[in-house]
Amino acid sequence: MLKFIWRSFWYALLLGFGALVLVQFWFLIHIWYWVDHDPGTTAFMHARLERIREKTPNAVLQHQWVPYNRIAVTLKRAIVAAEDAKFLDHDGFDWEGIQKAYEKNQKKGKIVSGGSTISQQLAKNLFLSGERTWWRKAQEAAITVMMETIMSKRRILEIYLNVIEWGNGVFGAEAAAHYHFEISAAALSAEQSAQLAAMVPSPRRYVRGSETPYLQKRKDIILSRMNSAAVP
Repeated sequence: MLKFIWRSFWYALLLGFGALVLVQFWFLIHIWYWVDHDPGTTAFMHARLERIREKTPNAVLQHQWVPYNRIAVTLKRAIVAAEDAKFLDHDGFDWEGIQKAYEKNQKKGKIVSGGSTISQQLAKNLFLSGERTWWRKAQEAAITVMMETIMSKRRILEIYLNVIEWGNGVFGAEAAAHYHFEISAAALSAEQSAQLAAMVPSPRRYVRGSETPYLQKRKDIILSRMNSAAVP
C-alpha cells in the first residue's frame, strides 16, 4: 500500500512538472512570435471586455496598433519617467524599487505599491489575470525573464504602449490620444504625454477632459523628469 502511495505521488509530481514545462513553453513561443508580429489582443483586454459586456453586451474595445515611430517620443519619455526610470538599465526587475514598495506596503499594512517595471507590467497584461497571488507573481517573473532575454527594450516598450489601458475600454497610445485629446499618438505634446502617463495607475478613473488636483500634481512631477528619461 505504501509503495502504491509513493508511486502515485511521484507520478502526480512528474505530471505536474510536465504540465508546468508545457505552460512555460506556450508562453515562450508566444513571446518569440511577438518579436516581429504584433499581438492583436491581451489577456487583460479580454478580461476587461468581458466585464464591460456584462452591462453593454455589444461593446467593443477602442484599440488601434501603431508602430513605435508613430508614437510621440514625449509619451515614451513620460511613461519611462512615470513607471520605470531604470528601464534601459535593468534586466526586467528594479530590485531597489521592489524593496521600497515592500517597505511602503509594510508601513501601510496593505498593498499600496507594487514596484513593477514596464516589463513586469507587460508580462501581466499579455498573459495573466489581475489577482494578487504568489503563483501569479512567480509566473509574471518567469515571463519577464523570457521577454527580457528574447525581446529588445524597444520592442517591449512598443508593445507596452500599444496594449495598456487608458480609459474604460480604451487601450493603447493611439486610442488614448484620440479619446482624450482627439489627435494621433504621433502628435502628442509633452504636457499631453505627461497627463496620459499620470493616468496609467488608475486609467478608468479618468474620462475625456478629466482634471483633478492629484492628476495635475502628478503630471507636473512627470514633466519635470521627462528630459532625463532615457528611451530606446
